[in-house]
Order: sequence, then structure tokens, then C-alpha cells
Amino acid sequence: PEQDRAISIREGALLQTFPASYDFGKEIRTVEASRHIGNAVPPQLGLVIGKTIVEHIDCRTHKGKP
Repeated sequence: PEQDRAISIREGALLQTFPASYDFGKEIRTVEASRHIGNAVPPQLGLVIGKTIVEHIDCRTHKGKP
């Protein structure tokens, strides 16, 4: 690193796996956007958890069926 600085809102969002195209809105303040990012479940983590739940339910629903 060549700079001693805090990460930007966009950098924080990308680290949390928000899509690069995610729009926080024009009226949102930096502190509010930071709070949204910090309090969020990373979207990719939510996706993996959701898929795992669906697989578990499907497995239990179709147990013993071809």
C-alpha cells in the first residue's frame, strides 16, 4: 500500500460482495452507507446459505423418492 487511508464506500461494498453496480442512492450520506455495508449480511454469503437451505429442504422432502 502506498497510501495510509480508510477504504472508500465502494471498496467496502465490494469487500462485502455487493455487486459493483449496486447503487446506494444519491441522497445517502457516507456514514449511512457505511452503516448499511457494515450491518449487511454479504450478498454472496446469503446466496450460499439460501442454496444450502433449499438443498436441505429438497433432500428431506424427496427422501426415499427416486
